Amino acid sequence: MSDLYQTRLQRLSASENLPLLTRIQRGIEKEGLRVTSQATVAQTGHPQTLGSPLTHGSITTDYSEALLEFITPVSQQVNDSIDYLTDLHKFTLSQLEGEYLWPASMPCQLAGDESIPIAQYGSSNIAQMKKVYRQGLGHRYGRTMQSIAGIHYNFSMPDDFWLYCQHLWDDKGDIQTFKSQRYFDLIRNFRRHSWLLIYLFGASPALDSSFVGDNKSDKLSKLGKHTLGLPFATSLRMSDLGYQSKAQSELNISYNNLKSYIEGMEQAMNRHYPDYEHIGVKVDDSYRQLNANILQIENEYYSEIRPKRITQTGEKPVAALRKRGVEYVEVRILDTNPLLPVGIDEQQIHFLDTFLLYCLLLDSPELSTVEQEDIKFNQQQVILQGRKPSLSLKKNGELIGFDIRANELLADMVAIAHLLDTAHGNKSHNKALTVQINKVENSELTPSAILMQTIEKGNEFTDSMLSQAKEHQAHFTKSGLSATKVAQLQLAAKESLRLQKQLEASNESSFDVFLQSHNAS
Repeated sequence: MSDLYQTRLQRLSASENLPLLTRIQRGIEKEGLRVTSQATVAQTGHPQTLGSPLTHGSITTDYSEALLEFITPVSQQVNDSIDYLTDLHKFTLSQLEGEYLWPASMPCQLAGDESIPIAQYGSSNIAQMKKVYRQGLGHRYGRTMQSIAGIHYNFSMPDDFWLYCQHLWDDKGDIQTFKSQRYFDLIRNFRRHSWLLIYLFGASPALDSSFVGDNKSDKLSKLGKHTLGLPFATSLRMSDLGYQSKAQSELNISYNNLKSYIEGMEQAMNRHYPDYEHIGVKVDDSYRQLNANILQIENEYYSEIRPKRITQTGEKPVAALRKRGVEYVEVRILDTNPLLPVGIDEQQIHFLDTFLLYCLLLDSPELSTVEQEDIKFNQQQVILQGRKPSLSLKKNGELIGFDIRANELLADMVAIAHLLDTAHGNKSHNKALTVQINKVENSELTPSAILMQTIEKGNEFTDSMLSQAKEHQAHFTKSGLSATKVAQLQLAAKESLRLQKQLEASNESSFDVFLQSHNAS
């Protein structure tokens, strides 16, 4: 534990500063496939009773028409986020006929790309753009990869925390510049230590064989008639079987500061890629992708964590970051935990807050070439064999035992957990930290191990997950929603449909002109 880290902790622990730690702001985005009773992707359209996926603030779709995405409002109370997610699940399941919500990150049985319908958003220009972007993803990477689900965790600290920290860091510059730089400090430390989150919360050690189709991977073992996986894997979702891109692997987006990050993203969005040029942009009067650049838009960049800023109407994310700086970070490496009704719980959130605050307060030098190689090595080791006894990771280019590295990190977080508990007047963060320490001591306690135990008993991945989906549905149906909450969500659905029609009626130009303007901006 560095002297600088200890100093920052000590100053934050003063009684007058503790309230700053009670107002962490968080939001959750959770994806999940709609599936049939035969564990195949639902081919039905997005239920109109759920509203418009284009304009609804809480219930939308990701890549596929069947891939639902639930979004919570920003909240300072952990239980509020979980309760809101729970309500969205209850309401959605009440509107599905003969369908379930798939509880895992890796998908159900697939029948090739055509079994994964691209999401539809209506006839407005922005709706067409979202559809063409997804068509581009399909052409570039295949639809199968886009059927993977996960959880994104959005994290930020309140303004008064940053004002105090500017004094703590002895920085007399612009507050937003300071804030942006500290978020990039957090991001670099997150990248250094994200392998720990993959080990603790990875929940995709196996998958249905239809996911790889005829492209049998020699990396995977046959665990059942229709199940593939690896005995010590934690998160195949995060492996090269999941989100992968040859074009993006050649990028070297810098996380040293906001300026270098924006420059890297803009270069990727303006640099043509030969393979994508071969696909074509508009062929036979039909769009195949938005453009032939390495990234069609910023969201195509597959990063484990992103600096974010809420955009204004028609504004690109990079433009928002340049004008107003970083507002929050989006953690993107979390698997959906099939063992939990909404895929995440309060205990995990308490640990995530502890981990992220640790990454923020810890000294964060720029990443060296050796360190970036260590990061890649450590992630792959934990992803593919994180529970393997005597696993080793790299630190400063040298091998060191996994349990030693993990315990070092967790020990450093004890002070953060204690600080957060003192501020909140409870022991939630220390309890969450203890659970994670126990997982390091006994890998059988991790979600990936628990799921693998089920498969080792002879259960196929798909059968096991469908059974879990039915259990979750029964759980949500049993508890039900209050009449007030049902009315609120019905009203939100109707309002979103009205807003979609309003957008469609206000198209002022052809899609060709709209897209040309967007690509040029």
